[in-house]
Amino acid sequence: MDPQPVRAARGYPLAVTAVAALLVFCAILPWSGVEARVGLFGAGISGDVRGIDDGLGVYALLAGLAALACGLAGLLAHPRLAALAVLPGGVAVAVTLMFQLQGSGLRDRVSVHLGVLSVTPVTRAGWFAALACALVLVILGLLALFRRARP
Repeated sequence: MDPQPVRAARGYPLAVTAVAALLVFCAILPWSGVEARVGLFGAGISGDVRGIDDGLGVYALLAGLAALACGLAGLLAHPRLAALAVLPGGVAVAVTLMFQLQGSGLRDRVSVHLGVLSVTPVTRAGWFAALACALVLVILGLLALFRRARP
């Protein structure tokens, strides 16, 4: 038996496992925050909201863990089981978008500029990374489902 098709069949489950682990990590990163800057000094302070500080971020963490289980099942049992990662990936996409649209963690989306003082809500890189991981999980799950079987 040639090991090449076996190795190729494990590619998508391995990728699903890696991206799901990255999504779990991204749920711990800061997703949003508020920055206050003083114009005269160029200094400022900020407060961050991590993904897991909000209920929607916890759902993204749980979706990442479920996708991780799907990827591991694809590695250990049958590669097509990794296609089930589409479901938790879709949930993760929905909850990350809901986090941003509902303003979770930030009660006020209005920037305040008072001469030298500026207070602004910001979206942190962790939210963008979580959304990207969730979208990649959906794509990888679909690719694992519709991959061509090699003879």
